Amino acid sequence: MAPSTTKQWTVTGKNGFDSLRYNEKAEIPQLGDHDVLVNFHYASLNYRDLIIPKGKYGFPIDLPVIPASDGAGTVVATGPRVTRFKNGDRVLTLFNQTHIAGPIQRADLGSGLGGGIDGTLRQYGAFEESGLVKMPTTLDFKQGSTLPCAAVTAWNALYGLEGKGLKPGDTVLTQGTGGVSMFALQFAKAAGARVISTTSSDAKAKVLKDLGADHVINYKTDASWGETAKKLTPNGVGCAHILEVGGPKTMAQSLKAIRAEGVISVIGFLGGFSKEQPSFLEALTNVCTVRGVMVGSRRQFEDMNEAIDANNIKPVVDEKVFGLEEVKEAYQYMFDQKHFGKLTIKISDPSQSKL
Repeated sequence: MAPSTTKQWTVTGKNGFDSLRYNEKAEIPQLGDHDVLVNFHYASLNYRDLIIPKGKYGFPIDLPVIPASDGAGTVVATGPRVTRFKNGDRVLTLFNQTHIAGPIQRADLGSGLGGGIDGTLRQYGAFEESGLVKMPTTLDFKQGSTLPCAAVTAWNALYGLEGKGLKPGDTVLTQGTGGVSMFALQFAKAAGARVISTTSSDAKAKVLKDLGADHVINYKTDASWGETAKKLTPNGVGCAHILEVGGPKTMAQSLKAIRAEGVISVIGFLGGFSKEQPSFLEALTNVCTVRGVMVGSRRQFEDMNEAIDANNIKPVVDEKVFGLEEVKEAYQYMFDQKHFGKLTIKISDPSQSKL
């Protein structure tokens, strides 16, 4: 018998982390014909999860909502017409539940888990079978839970623009040590690319080097890191791909580092919303493509998972793991930037799944 109740968190407002509410006996709705019930074992957090309860997220939100987009678990029940999964399958959640393949459509933006649709910070969750993918066979549940948002975003940034996908020998520039940047570094090295990374400390620089970064620039001691990065590329031509996570404060340097016909993928705004930023015309004067990336499709997710298995790529996960009851503490820990790599929350023991 499938469970009838679940422990879960809910974002009830926009008053900060005090808007998070915990319910130990929330009802699980009856499964529809194409629904799959997942027993979550781990979830991971993204910067997006922190700013939703603070009212600073710029995409569709439907409150109250169960937070977080990233989850890994076991299928414990299926609707009568489900064909893609069976009980016992190890699965991951798709960020935008309706983005199956091809370019993202406006309607897909409202299907984001933890924003427009209930997410993963719960013991059990029902999802349309189309909104799940099988987990890479070489990863455990904690590692797998880090993939749905950050990893797919990095993959999309490198391979999502038709005709401009990453090629062996290209140079990729990553910023900082957040989840997207770390995955991009690993994917780029697996593809035979060169990687230049920026960071703010010698300790983080060592980790980036250990992951394969060819060069690491300390952006705190080198304010012209974009120009430095360009000089480090073969013949000084510039970077083929730049993952722009900082926003207005870093875009000027990214434009100095990009090569002609290169791609800058705008992913985040960790540096805030300053009005002092380059104009659109600088995309013309630098002869480059600047694109916004909103995670990626299920097809990209599945392609990425194949590459993870084929190259034995292991996500970088923070050593600290929080329990489901400690979600508020986890949010604060990440907000205070105490984490390194992806931050995970343990929800249940995989050996205890009720099939």
